[in-house]
Amino acid sequence: QVQLVESGGGLVQAGDSLRLSCAASGRAFSGYPMGWFRQAPGKEREFVAAISRMAGSTYYADSVKGRFTISRDNAKNTVYLQMNSLKPEDTAVYYCAAAPPSSAFYYRGLGYDYWGQGTQVTVSS
Repeated sequence: QVQLVESGGGLVQAGDSLRLSCAASGRAFSGYPMGWFRQAPGKEREFVAAISRMAGSTYYADSVKGRFTISRDNAKNTVYLQMNSLKPEDTAVYYCAAAPPSSAFYYRGLGYDYWGQGTQVTVSS
C-alpha cells in the first residue's frame, strides 16, 4: 500500500512556472514507477509524465514535452513535476500515481494502482 499526497498547485499567469511535489508513504517508494496525470473540467483524465523506479527513464505526453520535467528523489520518497512555460490549457487538477513494480505499460499511463487526492493548477491568460 502506498499513500500519496500532492502539493504545490496554485494560480499563475501564462508563461510562469510551478513545481508540484508528491510525497509518498508506505511500502518501498523506490520500487514503484511513478506518474503524473491531470484532469481538466469536463474532460477525461490524461497522462502527463512518468518516471521509472530508479529515475533512469522518463516519458511525456506530447502536449507537455519540452516544458515539463518529471523527477524523483527516492531518499525523500518524493516525485516532482517541474512545469515551465505554462499555458491556460494546462489548467487542471494534477494527480500523482504509483504503478506496481511489475507494471509493463506505466510509461503509457496504464496500470496505476495508487492515486493522490490531486492539486489544482490554474493558469490565467
